[in-house]
Amino acid sequence: MTDQDTQYEAVRSRDARFDGEFFFAVETTGIYCRPSCPAVTPKRHNVRFFATAAAAQGSGFRACRRCRPDAVPGSADWNARADVVGRAMRLIGDGVVDREGVTGLAVRLGYSARQVQRQLTAELGAGPVALARAQRAHTARVLLQTTGLPVTEIAFASGFASVRQFNDTVRTVYATTPTGLRAAVRATRRTATPSAGIPLRLAHRGPYHAGAVFDLLRREAVAGVEEVSGPPGGRTYRRTLRLPYGTGIVAVDERPGDPGRASAVHPGGWLDARLHLTDPRDLTTAVQRLRRLLDLDSDPYAVDERLGADPRLAPLVAARPGLRAPGAADPEEYAVRAVVGRAAAERLVRTYGKALDAPCGTLTHLFPEPAVLAQAGSGSGSGLGSGSGTGFEGPLGVLTAALADGTVRLDPGVDRDDAQEALLALPGLDARTIAEIRARALGDPDVVPPGVDVPDTWRPWRTYALHHLRAAEER
Repeated sequence: MTDQDTQYEAVRSRDARFDGEFFFAVETTGIYCRPSCPAVTPKRHNVRFFATAAAAQGSGFRACRRCRPDAVPGSADWNARADVVGRAMRLIGDGVVDREGVTGLAVRLGYSARQVQRQLTAELGAGPVALARAQRAHTARVLLQTTGLPVTEIAFASGFASVRQFNDTVRTVYATTPTGLRAAVRATRRTATPSAGIPLRLAHRGPYHAGAVFDLLRREAVAGVEEVSGPPGGRTYRRTLRLPYGTGIVAVDERPGDPGRASAVHPGGWLDARLHLTDPRDLTTAVQRLRRLLDLDSDPYAVDERLGADPRLAPLVAARPGLRAPGAADPEEYAVRAVVGRAAAERLVRTYGKALDAPCGTLTHLFPEPAVLAQAGSGSGSGLGSGSGTGFEGPLGVLTAALADGTVRLDPGVDRDDAQEALLALPGLDARTIAEIRARALGDPDVVPPGVDVPDTWRPWRTYALHHLRAAEER
């Protein structure tokens, strides 16, 4: 069988495990869908396959109104892989093309704009502009159908340069006007206002073991920046975010979005979230940072299949299907926290964090930027160093200075090996801490701290395997 034959079999079986891995379009209808679309299966000779929604849109197909293929979770492969295409996709998801253009994307990747265009088009069927355009269209649909924001405000919040460009894109992608998209949703769903925040469904593929994720978030929560409230199974995680255009407060519910289920583990679906942003242009960036923090773009089927084949891990995987490996909402913040620990991080927030203009309950500050800490650390020691007893001028001062001047980069498009080498070159940072930073801040699914002996058969999911072992020990 060819790859396309295999893809067609997935379409015939409506297998949701392939949602986001590829898209198919029907030439006779001009519509593209996700593999699990409930519509009648088209004949094989009428079907075309695409790696991305942007590629399908670029070929003249519009999104199916039944399965909403533009809204499926992103490809876990692109999220985990370390090559230039994977790094580019993470940066595009973070809104870099909207803010800095293709040239800015290329500079971050260390390639020319022409090379980036060629590699993305060859592998994904669409260039960076088309991929960013598809993302803007999805953001626009979400805002139109879940908020009461004015259409003009939605156009610019979605990243469009003009209302005309916004209108043309919506017509091309959805075969309707922005007003038509909004009217297609019942009025009771369009209740959000800017003051009430933007409600969103953070979709994920397969099972999601929310309990373990929220347990970790509760243990690590830094007062003033984060909080976890509510009983197990119904908790809410809230935190502040520093974003490109302003600040934000985000809240995510542990309970699944399906009202018919109260379990922390559920087969596919979403987590409900609400975003309060000082500038709606930060919506895309805020959502992508939440997705990385909660590990919503991983492929639990692939992880569980590999780890579940190991006799030691099999009972753990069976007990916690869909266990995730949380990342970081702010990689630079996480790196600082990994070096100093939770208690010292809270002192940094109180001393150097920027106070919110309008505190929200216990959320009062943004975590201090590396440049602020680097400047503060250039003076005398302050006792805010790592657990080894070094002062502010020790590992913390060295790390924040390197982050501030760009010697160390931890953005979504950085090469993980390059980042690790840069961290290892800093005096005072131990290898175990650097491994934690690589796993969490850089989202590497295959990290093992030094001194931990695990079999190679757990590759490429050793980060997840260690989460299973820790979860079992904490039980």
